[in-house]
Amino acid sequence: MNLSQSDFVNVRGVRLHVRRWGDRGAPALFMLHGWMDVAASFQFVADALAGDWQVIAPDARGFGLSDWPVAARGGGHYWFHEYLADLEALLDHYAPTGQVNLVGHSMGANVVCLYAGVRPERVRRVVDLEGFGLAPARAAGAPRRIAAWLDDLRAPPSLKTYGTLDDVAARLIKTNPRLAPERAFFLAQHWSRRGEDGRYMLLGDPAHKLHGPLLYRLDEVMAIWANVSAKVLHVEAVASPTLARLAGAIPLAEFKARFQAFRDWREKLIEDTGHMLHHDQPERIAALIEAFCA
Repeated sequence: MNLSQSDFVNVRGVRLHVRRWGDRGAPALFMLHGWMDVAASFQFVADALAGDWQVIAPDARGFGLSDWPVAARGGGHYWFHEYLADLEALLDHYAPTGQVNLVGHSMGANVVCLYAGVRPERVRRVVDLEGFGLAPARAAGAPRRIAAWLDDLRAPPSLKTYGTLDDVAARLIKTNPRLAPERAFFLAQHWSRRGEDGRYMLLGDPAHKLHGPLLYRLDEVMAIWANVSAKVLHVEAVASPTLARLAGAIPLAEFKARFQAFRDWREKLIEDTGHMLHHDQPERIAALIEAFCA
């Protein structure tokens, strides 16, 4: 296993942890993880890359070894656009000139697709791993949404703790039964840490589980996607359970019609995987990334 090196980069008062694999002089792949995940999640893809690449993967603010912003502690909120600002700061740090290749999973995929539309001149390729966006929100839902946010502020969420690393690994396998035990145990070591009480806590701020007060504006998102000049590769699990859950009662073809907003978009479906396709099929994912970004 080609283990990563760690950097810490100060971004607007928050210290972000960044994992790096490969030689600093090699072409860079910036990889952004999903919600309630960490940068070490890309270990298996980094191992499977056949070419000479440098993988740069941050722990998003409030996850992994990155800081929990003071404003978010004790029931504050993580504003989604902060992830775009953090990405730009890291690109300024690691790749201040030229265009970049961006890879994102789930939440991270939504970040890189939005960033590519806001800063189209900076982005060369985008690989979107199971990043769908959300179902379109209706204005009539605003009162209920804000009320849910206020309710959460009264009783902030918490995260469960675990007795052993094996218990953490078992939790990961419960969520993804395809995950091999040795991979689950590796991830458990980076997904949690032992607290003073001897129990293992997850490396994520519980405030991430708060309902946000703002509606998801699909029309705004699609306007940003339409501004993307980079080629975009969307990678999705066959019969994706995440897509089905997000679409709900909306027919899948109708839900996915939103991707027509991209100027240059193509899709690849992967069998024998679920939402965590970079865990289940890292060799396939690595090959797709390399071929697309070469």
